[in-house]
Amino acid sequence: MKVYYNINDFKPVKRAIVTIGTFDGVHLGHQAIFRKMTADARETGGETVVVTFFPHPRLVLNIDSSNLRFITTQEKKLEIFEKTGIDNVIIIEFTREFSRTSSEIFIKNYIVDKIKPARLVIGYDHHFGKNRMGDFKLLYDLSLKYNFKVERVAAQDVENIAVSSTKIRKALETGDVRKANRLLGYDYTICGTVVHGNEIGRTIGFPTANIATSDAFKVIAVGGVYACHVLHNGISYQGMGNIGYRPTVAGNTSLTIEVNIFDFDAMIYGEEICISFVDKIRDEVKFANLDELKHQLLRDREKVLDLLSQKD
Repeated sequence: MKVYYNINDFKPVKRAIVTIGTFDGVHLGHQAIFRKMTADARETGGETVVVTFFPHPRLVLNIDSSNLRFITTQEKKLEIFEKTGIDNVIIIEFTREFSRTSSEIFIKNYIVDKIKPARLVIGYDHHFGKNRMGDFKLLYDLSLKYNFKVERVAAQDVENIAVSSTKIRKALETGDVRKANRLLGYDYTICGTVVHGNEIGRTIGFPTANIATSDAFKVIAVGGVYACHVLHNGISYQGMGNIGYRPTVAGNTSLTIEVNIFDFDAMIYGEEICISFVDKIRDEVKFANLDELKHQLLRDREKVLDLLSQKD
């Protein structure tokens, strides 16, 4: 997959199959668009092109930016694009000046002139351009004017729920990770660098890897204990994760993301791991002492192992 951080560096490809969007989460709805694109490319001998934006438009335009959180980092988004078989990605820098570009000018100057699409594939509710005024009708009219085809992919439903990034964020915020994962089509994941903690877990037989994430806008699932998979150096391990404030530990006031990796004892401070959350098994609870916490963690571990054995 080729990634272009300046659209002027992109050289038009033969029979380009194009889509446009921010694609937060790269969920099942987005994946349906990509499957359609790759099928079209195979049929026509063309190449797929994803046009996306960075930073996120709502951050630049300061639309509820204090509460704005994203399901996927830019790095993770590109990784999923590549797994779905996309050939080319163009990342357009989103600025306030760019935000004033009208829908028609955007299609003419950026898509038609720079990419020369044979087909444009979009989601059922796609809007674009200044104030998101562009819609399917406008695209259809422009397709006749500029000689390309436009195709719309229907809404993807999971258990009669239309998939959307907003619904996935809400599921994570309420702790329904299983629902979020069904809508995503993969397990919700947090990656970060392993940092030093207070090592309380080690004293009770449950050493944890604490991680620091570099993305301040990453959506973090609600606090609790989770069944997890942990990826380190390309190897996947089972684990038991915790998100929260560790109320049993006196004086702890900052949110922590940590995981007890099963059958693993290497020192990995400063290294990156990715924690994929499979299911939430309970809320955080304040115990009277560390001995009570240890006994609960032993029960939690058995439940996690049972859940993961069913999934694996």
